[in-house]
Amino acid sequence: MNAGLSNRRPTLFLQLLLLAGCGWALYLFGSNFPYPSPLIKPFLSPEHRWPTAQIKQWVLSGSVDKGFLDFFMRDPPRQIPPGSNVVAPADGPVGGILRTHKWTFVEIQLSFWDVHVQRSPIAGTVQSVTSVGDHIMKGSFRHRIYMREHDAPVQKVVTIKGALGTVKVRLITSYWARRIRVWVQPGQHLKKGQRISRMLLGSTVVLQLPPDMPVGVKPGQRVTAGETILSSGENR
Repeated sequence: MNAGLSNRRPTLFLQLLLLAGCGWALYLFGSNFPYPSPLIKPFLSPEHRWPTAQIKQWVLSGSVDKGFLDFFMRDPPRQIPPGSNVVAPADGPVGGILRTHKWTFVEIQLSFWDVHVQRSPIAGTVQSVTSVGDHIMKGSFRHRIYMREHDAPVQKVVTIKGALGTVKVRLITSYWARRIRVWVQPGQHLKKGQRISRMLLGSTVVLQLPPDMPVGVKPGQRVTAGETILSSGENR
């Protein structure tokens, strides 16, 4: 009798251990619902690992998950293409291209999951770093991003002059991206692809090019800061 009970103890222990594991898994699922359980997060893409609604809750509460922050603050090295050309200043899809008689605007829309370190689109000298705008906007403002001083979203404008002409990098913030850190200053010489700033959470970056400079990307195309060539700088 005792021998039979002794033989069954390992099996009973394993069953209890399995039940405890299932209970813990159910607890993690319930305590994190409707967001992913920590048990499955490592197997999900960043967009599913940290859903938009959850990130917005963290921002509102002022307490952002450390795992997401570590992911968000990544700053991978980039392979800067050689030659006289213009590279993307930010990661993300091209939201639109607008040409006027003064400038060509290339809008890049950053999501919560894009790298948020910006890079210089050309080699040149920083002419100015200015602050523009009077309020932080909530929601879409893509049709108003080209406004200058009046009723404009908060932004930093980095003006760079190089062999291809003068370009401007507009770092535009919204309700979800409240801080912009610019690392360069007037008079500083920049290499093409050099890091110039970081924006926190979802943002928009607009590159202003000379009006007659050709653009080799299309709306919807994803670009990579420092690597994707936006313009060859030719045919000017």
